[in-house]
Amino acid sequence: MNDSWKKTSPADWSVASAWQTLEDLGGHFKRNVDIRMKRGDVRSSIIRLLHESPMHGYQIIHEIESRSGGVWKPSPGSVYPTLQLLADEGLIEAHESDGRRTYSLTATGIEVAEAEAKSPAPWLTGSERPTGPRGTLAKSGVKIAKAAAEVARTGSTEQMASAAVILDDASSALSKLLSQN
Repeated sequence: MNDSWKKTSPADWSVASAWQTLEDLGGHFKRNVDIRMKRGDVRSSIIRLLHESPMHGYQIIHEIESRSGGVWKPSPGSVYPTLQLLADEGLIEAHESDGRRTYSLTATGIEVAEAEAKSPAPWLTGSERPTGPRGTLAKSGVKIAKAAAEVARTGSTEQMASAAVILDDASSALSKLLSQN
């Protein structure tokens, strides 16, 4: 992780350096809890979600992220080609609505969705996997990184400075835990 941010005060951070630091931090924790989805999980997830209601691509991405507890967020580069493949297979159809392309299941797609419903949803398989204390700690770190990123994105200079103090205090408290053994 790049520690160059420690040499500057929070007020001196550029937006780009703040984002880079937060992405580095989030990436560090994310590597520890990231789940590897199996081939076909995006496909299965899309079919399941469209069985509930028509959606556009970004709704699908958001729903998967939400239902996995933030553990899995498929990229547009995996969702949109899968939508095209499902359309080519005749399982979904697209409709233009309010300037957005919304997808829904065809009759054949509904049959496939009903068959898919017999197995656990892909977002549940990963997020309900027991993680143990190490995984729980890493997930908490991801939450902290996301909250810090939100402060960096929308907070005032004073709020960013306060957030830096909070994070420094948390870092010190965590280091003290190790010295107590």
